[in-house]
Amino acid sequence: MDSYSIIKSLHVISVIAWMAGLLYLPRLYVYHCEVAPSSEASEKFKVMERRLLRAIMNPAMIATWIFGGYLIHAAGVMTEGWFHVKLLCVVLMTIAHMMMARYRRAFEADANTKSQKFYRVFNEVPTILMIIVVFMVIARPF
Repeated sequence: MDSYSIIKSLHVISVIAWMAGLLYLPRLYVYHCEVAPSSEASEKFKVMERRLLRAIMNPAMIATWIFGGYLIHAAGVMTEGWFHVKLLCVVLMTIAHMMMARYRRAFEADANTKSQKFYRVFNEVPTILMIIVVFMVIARPF
């Protein structure tokens, strides 16, 4: 097994962990909207959201970028059209991640102003981006 294959494997593992968080955290927000601020349930959601973001999502996102950066350099794909689309989607996922972190801080301060419906719709953003990324990497349409 060569170093490229090892890094590629670590990249895929990191992406899976990051995506799990990107798909789960907005669902937690949906359920968090259903409970009263400062209630026992709300405090439990705060712990779950903080741990998911800090212990899983943040390290997975950082690892995804680090391993992906190595792969970009090693594979020499910077001029490929499909890669530009993939990179844009990954940047948008990173922005979504940052937005989720901001929403978590609002919940932490009992200051959430968003509705369940907002979080249900927002939950679809990472899914759509993931579909585009997978299609670009596998099919390489251009």
